[in-house]
Amino acid sequence: MSEEMTAQKVQELLTRGSYNRWLGLKVIAVGADSIEIKATWREEWIISPERRFTHGGVLAALVDVTADWALVTRTGRGVPTIDLRVDYHAAAMPGDLTARGRVVRFGSQFSTAEAHVYDAEGKLLASGRGTYFTAPPKG
Repeated sequence: MSEEMTAQKVQELLTRGSYNRWLGLKVIAVGADSIEIKATWREEWIISPERRFTHGGVLAALVDVTADWALVTRTGRGVPTIDLRVDYHAAAMPGDLTARGRVVRFGSQFSTAEAHVYDAEGKLLASGRGTYFTAPPKG
């Protein structure tokens, strides 16, 4: 990858997608094979009005997006998800979330990355690992 992937450059690429903008994603840091993203909490994330839990799909999306974009220093772009596994560790209550991702293995066709999602106090809420199609685009 010839172009340096700064947090600002990755932010521009990441938020081209309207879903990522809706999630309120902000790239905090980009390193070699790693990324940290903050998600701004939204009332629409709540699944249980009485208990005010955040829907697990939001946590799964954060795991997927963060693991996917951990590959950006190698690919220069987001890549398609082939497989994703998510484990839930605690209920996410209202508040911004931080996700940290890293590349586990980078291959010529398929790569593996993982991510962890934390609340504002640093409590682990969800973690997961995905397989991504990282082959260079044709043409």
